[in-house]
Amino acid sequence: MAVQALLVMDVQRSVVARLEDRAEGYLARIGSLVAAARAARIPLIHVTVRFRDGHPEINPENKAFAGLLGTDTLTESNPMTAIHPALEPRPEEPVVAKRFFGAFSGTDLDTLLRARGIDTLVLAGLATSGVVLGTLREATERQYRQIVLRDACDDLDPEVHRILLERVFPREADVMTIDEWIRTLPLEA
Repeated sequence: MAVQALLVMDVQRSVVARLEDRAEGYLARIGSLVAAARAARIPLIHVTVRFRDGHPEINPENKAFAGLLGTDTLTESNPMTAIHPALEPRPEEPVVAKRFFGAFSGTDLDTLLRARGIDTLVLAGLATSGVVLGTLREATERQYRQIVLRDACDDLDPEVHRILLERVFPREADVMTIDEWIRTLPLEA
């Protein structure tokens, strides 16, 4: 029998703010997802992207991240790097701080998952082309079964979001909606 964990990734104040007019709807959807996972006692792990102040981890030649240099964006001391208050982690819910895209990048996530006997990852987060894609690929290499919740992911580029969900992710994961996944959960005890 599969043992699942829900990974809620990069749902941080500054990242959610980039969704602009879609932020409220996204937070409502992911809030219902988190509530359902908690009610079904599915382990929940929050993943954040966070750099040291000054971004010493970023090479100026890194095309994806060099734009952060000289700012306080996504740094440990910036309060906008915090998990969005709508999804405040509970004490028993680990928070994993990663560097760069994938949730395994520079973290102990694999250790946390294996210690709990988790073999199936349920992926939700911002952005589809960033943390979700990066984590999916890393998890595939580590041989985890995966479920991507299409309406629990979002991206600034709707076309990239659509292509990943329709053409790329199904090669490595089951892709379903939040409601479809919730219907697979055991009823509350």
